[in-house]
Formats: sequence, C-alpha cells, structure tokens
Amino acid sequence: MATASLGRWAPYLRSVLRIAAAFLFMAHGTQKLFAFPVAKPRDPVDLASLSGVAGVLEVFGGLLLLVGLWSRPVAFMLAGQMAFAYFYAHAPRGFWPILNGGELAALYCFLWLYLAAAGPGPLSVDALRGKGR
Repeated sequence: MATASLGRWAPYLRSVLRIAAAFLFMAHGTQKLFAFPVAKPRDPVDLASLSGVAGVLEVFGGLLLLVGLWSRPVAFMLAGQMAFAYFYAHAPRGFWPILNGGELAALYCFLWLYLAAAGPGPLSVDALRGKGR
C-alpha cells in the first residue's frame, strides 16, 4: 500500500534527481574551465583540447539539464560523453571502476541514458513546453 502512494511522486523525484545530478555534474566542468571550485589554482584549459570540450559539455549541458531544456537529446549526448570518458581515461587503468577511478563516469553515463529515455519529469522547461513526455 505504501509503495502505491509513493509511486505518484516518481515523476517529481525524477525531476529532483535530474536537477541534483546536473548541478553536481556542472562542477566538473567549472573545475576544468574556470578552476572553480578547486583547492589550488591551475592553468586555464585549452577549449580545443579534450578536457576543454568536456568542460564545455559539462557546464552547458549540465545547465540545460538543470533547467530541463532539450533534456532528452542533451542527456543522450552527455551519456555518450561519459562513456567516452570512461573508456578513454579510466578503463585502461583496470577493469573495476572503483579501482580505475571511473565510477562517477559510469554512473553519470547510465543516469543520463536513463533520463534520455524517461524524460526530464514535470519540473522542467520541456514539460512546460509540452515536450517532456
């Protein structure tokens, strides 16, 4: 009985999950592009480098997901970015994500893939525009 009443909150919790994950995801991009927030300053990243492109995708893609605009295609693109990041930077260091440092990349990959399929939820610009379903 309790699970049936909780089920009605699922679309709203999907929106909350999208918002929280996008906010946290953006921090990876702001670290790369603006050295914020970091403990020690670092040189600016070249926007034409892999790290620069990743930073742009993380900041601006994360911002689009935060507000829920063009959520499905953006989430799909970011899932691909995270899959690439995992196999390019982490998998060569070993099989297990917890040991190769790739657990966040793997988790974000599947989270964005889920949101690409499930949609942004009702608390989104897409839902306001009638495109969130």
